[in-house]
Amino acid sequence: MDILGATLRICVDDLETAVPFYEKLAGGPALRFERGGVSVAAVGCFLLMSGPESELEVLRKVSATIAVTDVDEAHRVLTDSGAHVVAGPVATPGGRNLIAMHPDGYVYEYVDRRAAE
Repeated sequence: MDILGATLRICVDDLETAVPFYEKLAGGPALRFERGGVSVAAVGCFLLMSGPESELEVLRKVSATIAVTDVDEAHRVLTDSGAHVVAGPVATPGGRNLIAMHPDGYVYEYVDRRAAE
């Protein structure tokens, strides 16, 4: 499995206040989108999220987002290595993802940029 990078997930109270700081820090503009009632801004290696507490409570359980070349391959490697796939793989607007709990109890999202087949 090729890991391409990781994104740090940050829940913020006010996305509009937080984004300018992270844009300066990352040296580029935020890519903004909405998902499940949550406003999201992707800025460099940071994924800022703001929305209803009930939604953020679930999102806080995921430690980081890990970009991979192929989510199906990640699924195989993770399960063969003792991880538990909690959800997915499923198609998302930007590719496919899955949520996995590692044997140490940490939860991660794995994503690729492949279109649903």
